[in-house]
Amino acid sequence: MYIGGRWVDSVSRATYQARSPASGEMIATLPEGTREDAQRAIAAAREGTERLARLSVWERAKLCARVADVLERHKDELARTLTLDQGKPLHSEAKAEVDATVAGWRNAADHVKWLETSVIPVEDPHKRVLTIRQARGVYAVITPWNFPLNIPTEYLAPGLAAVNAMVWVPAPTTSVVAVKLVECLEEAEVPAGAINLVTGPGPVVGDEIVAHAGTDAVAFTGSSATGEHIARRAAGKPLLLELGGNGPTLILDDANLEQAANAAAFGAFFNAGQVCSAAERILVHRSVHDEVANRLVDHATHIQLGDPFDERTQMGPLNNQPVAEKTDRHLADALARGAKVLAGGSRARGWPTDLYYQPTVLTGVARDAMINREETFGPVAPLIPFQTDEEALAWANDSTLGLVSAVFTRDLSRAFWFAERLRTGIVNVNDSTNYWELHIPFGGVAGKRSGVGRLGGRHTLYEMTDLRTICLDVRRLDQG
Repeated sequence: MYIGGRWVDSVSRATYQARSPASGEMIATLPEGTREDAQRAIAAAREGTERLARLSVWERAKLCARVADVLERHKDELARTLTLDQGKPLHSEAKAEVDATVAGWRNAADHVKWLETSVIPVEDPHKRVLTIRQARGVYAVITPWNFPLNIPTEYLAPGLAAVNAMVWVPAPTTSVVAVKLVECLEEAEVPAGAINLVTGPGPVVGDEIVAHAGTDAVAFTGSSATGEHIARRAAGKPLLLELGGNGPTLILDDANLEQAANAAAFGAFFNAGQVCSAAERILVHRSVHDEVANRLVDHATHIQLGDPFDERTQMGPLNNQPVAEKTDRHLADALARGAKVLAGGSRARGWPTDLYYQPTVLTGVARDAMINREETFGPVAPLIPFQTDEEALAWANDSTLGLVSAVFTRDLSRAFWFAERLRTGIVNVNDSTNYWELHIPFGGVAGKRSGVGRLGGRHTLYEMTDLRTICLDVRRLDQG
């Protein structure tokens, strides 16, 4: 673990083994952190805030840019470690995630320099009111295993740029690549205590940094259930929570079907479906249902499963048994409620581990099926036919989740009709639910279980800072 600028073992000396989801082989031994380790990291972060406070905005921007330079130099090693640890294909996905990670640090360097605030007109002629952005202090940051380089960067880079010190708990199943990332931060000479890494079980080290009085705010990406638990444990602290989704994708009768099917396939199968914005419900007008189904089946049956280091591989294994078991449960429930398998439908056989899953296409999914109600997080494309726009909207909004949706139509008025009524934080028109760029605001909608706040570019900087209002009486200043 990395605490206060030093690499340390757990105080308990306990360790756990990291294994490749693709081969099952042990790839590293990691410290199993304790609550005492988390407390040490919080204390180190508190000291780190004092070092960071001495850096000007331009110095912090240069620091973030320096991190990006170091990451760029180590991009091949980072990509290979990412594939080994997470299981995603090296050539088609891991290298792209490393590129996004580099861009995330460069973006933070750019955005923090132009984080302008306002002078507010007021009634009193002797008053001048202005606002400034200030750090919140020590952040607890907890991140998942699906994008174990890019998602941490979404918090660590703007958090550092905004002068917050952080205690970071990565997912246990992808902590090997987390160590590699922190090695790069150390090489870039990030001040001691500014970013601290604690590895180990979330219910122990994650819970400690969330609930401890020494952390001032909490940032988390993960499941809705875990996010809600964190919100309770962090009661009273500022929260930035990016939680689950089930990506309703609506394909209307006037859509470009080739474009729509390609985008829906990408939304369902990219990263083996392990994306919070994945197209987990595909609502298709009855008049075009069969054609869309055939196109999706064609996509699913031509995806090349395999060794994630092989250039030919398009989909690697799922990352861990819990996500594979949830996919099993959701499929079994859908079939029990009348759904039919058009392609795939089970784990793939003949691989070193049982985490490989067949790209799956379903049709006839019932409204009360788990796969329609919850986040599956596996490579499944469930098709749901509808007849009218109103019916499609009702189906799409009939969910407790509201992160990202997509609509495919050639009619601008229909596009806006849906975009203004779909209960999701983002609506993509004529593109996949997975479309996003690093500076675009990303997050859920009020009243749903998809999170609080917005990630993305300057929006994360807003979330990870406090707005300070300063009121000056210039008359009294003149009077001395």
